[in-house]
Amino acid sequence: MYNILVVDDEKEITDGIEIYLKNQNYNVFKAYDGEEALEIFNQEEIHLILIDIMMPKLDGTNATIKIRETSKVPIIFLSAKSEDVDKIWGLNVGADDYITKPFNPMELLARVNSNLRRYTDYSNTKEINEDIIKIGGIELRDESKEVYVDGELIKITPIQYKILHLLMSHPNRVFSIEEIYEKVWQEPAYSPDTVTVHIKRIREKIEINTKEPKYLKVVWGIGYKFEG
Repeated sequence: MYNILVVDDEKEITDGIEIYLKNQNYNVFKAYDGEEALEIFNQEEIHLILIDIMMPKLDGTNATIKIRETSKVPIIFLSAKSEDVDKIWGLNVGADDYITKPFNPMELLARVNSNLRRYTDYSNTKEINEDIIKIGGIELRDESKEVYVDGELIKITPIQYKILHLLMSHPNRVFSIEEIYEKVWQEPAYSPDTVTVHIKRIREKIEINTKEPKYLKVVWGIGYKFEG
């Protein structure tokens, strides 16, 4: 059974989400601020976190920064429509996805299921010889889910890894933002703009000059490609 940590300073929201998740046989832990969330995260085995952005004591973005120091567990932000800047900032600091309030319960469950599925696929070690994709100075090792840039191991989230794997597996092929979202998230493109934020983060990790990228390039009006 998966353990999900729900963090929001509004008790009605955490209680409502708990009902939806328990109906799907998930085990739920609840916290009402970032500090309490970190305490629970450090004490329990948590498989996914749903976290609000604006909270007392410690907000969602700073709690995410703390968690990302030690863990790649999926993190989904719960954000109000007026918090677009905070939402983008959250993705930049390590969140995997976001859901805008008020949300549809079915969308919430779809996001939870897809993020858990990706994380499980990422974490499981394959019983095959290591599959290595190497283009220029970028080396992707699929068995260990590691990425090396000029021989140096970099930190990368499961979502970023899957996007990079998709593009490097098809060098020079142009993928639209919607196509990348649907292939990586394995669901309809609910929020394709999320892809743009993750692409930006990948570039910061693999490119020497992000303004003139050597590998991960935009094809204006169409999408992105990994130049081989």
